[in-house]
Amino acid sequence: MTFEEARAQFSVLEQLAYLNAGTNGPLPRAAADAVRDRLARDVEAGRSGQAWLDELLALREATRSQLAAVLGVDAALVALVDSTSRGCQTVLSGLGLGADDEIVTTDQEHFGLIGPVHASGARVVVVPGAAEDEILAAVTPRTRLIATSHILWTTGRRLELERLRDESGIAILVDGAQSAGAVEISAEPFDFYTVSAQKWLCAPEPTGALYVRDPERLRVAWPSHLAQQAYLPNGAFTPKDGAARFDSGWIGGPTLAGLAAALTIHPEWRYTRAAGNAARCRELLEPVVEVVTPPGHSTLVSFHPSGDPTELVESLLERGVVVRELPGRNLVRASCGWWTSEDDLHRLAAGVAAAA
Repeated sequence: MTFEEARAQFSVLEQLAYLNAGTNGPLPRAAADAVRDRLARDVEAGRSGQAWLDELLALREATRSQLAAVLGVDAALVALVDSTSRGCQTVLSGLGLGADDEIVTTDQEHFGLIGPVHASGARVVVVPGAAEDEILAAVTPRTRLIATSHILWTTGRRLELERLRDESGIAILVDGAQSAGAVEISAEPFDFYTVSAQKWLCAPEPTGALYVRDPERLRVAWPSHLAQQAYLPNGAFTPKDGAARFDSGWIGGPTLAGLAAALTIHPEWRYTRAAGNAARCRELLEPVVEVVTPPGHSTLVSFHPSGDPTELVESLLERGVVVRELPGRNLVRASCGWWTSEDDLHRLAAGVAAAA
């Protein structure tokens, strides 16, 4: 598949330089068609019967395998959830932490992670700046978990998670919202890894996944009907094998069909192309603004605008360029996907230069 053929899957790119996959990726036509087809089927034939149920359960398992391939792990260790936030909640509630336990996190995390962290009941140690040395220095004998992003949603810096794992010996919960689908990863070495599929995987929302390296060690704190393979009227139940016991609930047929379709449209060269686009974006922006994302770290390019960030985002939108302000941080963030074109980047750079 050529770049032009692959890019043509997204109608929005005919109108906009869409540089905000860090929030929501562009929806491909294939996903929209699958949603419409599934919805039409349900309208005409209804949503009941064993054939209907079997079809959707089979689609769940196929989608689980597709997401496992993105993470480089066994499908039996992947739960279907509706977001990265839900994955974080599932882990933190299942660990059963208390006031005598500590979680080490950073001040660069999204609320989808730090919200569940602070609601966990454990003592929370917040490391300023998310530097690996400081994270490791914050670990004590009471530390039960390190909870941090693979790629920071703020600066786009990629953390050395392998180092944190090896030098701390502590379980790690990884917020993979800005990594899964954007850069090539293997979640296998980590204890827990979360995915938001509506971002870099271009799926409908709400969709996501949670990798659990050892499902037997995590309590099912929020059992959905899909968590059990057998139950009694008194509430006792036998969990499903593997991470399927952590499935957060039913995903509607149209959304599930859209997710499955979205996962099929990404070309083999996606990671190389996305990394090149981020490097080119940086090259075009550096003469006019201060770029804070370290070179080669991610597909995010965050920068300090010369003026008001809200006004810059609005002025860029008037030019047909979609980026995101990060409130309270004086940062504007561009998300460079494999679908991003040279023209998209030039439109962004011209708009930033005009505002400067």
